[in-house]
Amino acid sequence: MASTAFQHIAGLSEISDSFDLALCDVWGVVHNGREAFADACDALSRHRSAGGGVVLVTNAPVPEKRVLAVMDRLGVPKTCYDRVATSGDATRRELIKHGGPVYAIGVPGDTSVYEGLDLEITDDISRAAVICCTSLRDYPDDEPERYRDEMKALAETGLDMICANPDVQFRHGDRLIWSAGALAELFEQYGGTVLRSGKPDRPIYDLAREEAEAAGLSASADRILAIGDGPDTDIRGAMNEGVRSLFIGDGIHGHALQQPETFGDDAASLLRERGVEATYVAPLLRW
Repeated sequence: MASTAFQHIAGLSEISDSFDLALCDVWGVVHNGREAFADACDALSRHRSAGGGVVLVTNAPVPEKRVLAVMDRLGVPKTCYDRVATSGDATRRELIKHGGPVYAIGVPGDTSVYEGLDLEITDDISRAAVICCTSLRDYPDDEPERYRDEMKALAETGLDMICANPDVQFRHGDRLIWSAGALAELFEQYGGTVLRSGKPDRPIYDLAREEAEAAGLSASADRILAIGDGPDTDIRGAMNEGVRSLFIGDGIHGHALQQPETFGDDAASLLRERGVEATYVAPLLRW
């Protein structure tokens, strides 16, 4: 079991000079789908002004251009990041490796992750070479339980599932919405094999490092800081990659970490429950 020893910090300024590169989560840390978080954007901008680099690393199951469009609409300033690595783009790499036809699960008509790829999409599982899940179909009101029979049948085919968004849930404004990771967990319960393109697994970190190197921001592992609000994705991913992490409490688990006087104990309990260890914790990302 992971220990719960961490440093409780008030802001990124306390540790910024120890890191050349920040790999920062987006949804829940930089914005919530409805508005940008000014303090977080300011903190990342100041980190860059001080000589550090920032690659935003998101489990959004769409190509980079879609993520950039959302951030522009929400007012996330370009001064707070150098590059963006998305689970959607990491998924595209995995799809190319596997080939098609692809049995696709996601919002009908949202085919952005497949655009430009020479892959056939099929709803006939007997013809498929791989399963790809980008989201539940009836966004944002769907629930994973109604997919149980389908996941059981799909797992019995022996095909791999590429999960384009390993998040089980994410916060949109004040709502928690089920995500592709919930279906991946069901698929695994029935013996299926899941390849997760996003955090906490390797494909998205390989992409993030390539983005950093392309921007001249390569850094050794001891000079990289992973920032995020997801114990199972951001913090576990940092542990897998051997880099230090900053857990942000006011994100997906904000409802359970609302009391300032007990924040440290509550964060420790949550991280211990999830079996992960963060290097630093803070209620929110600010300078």
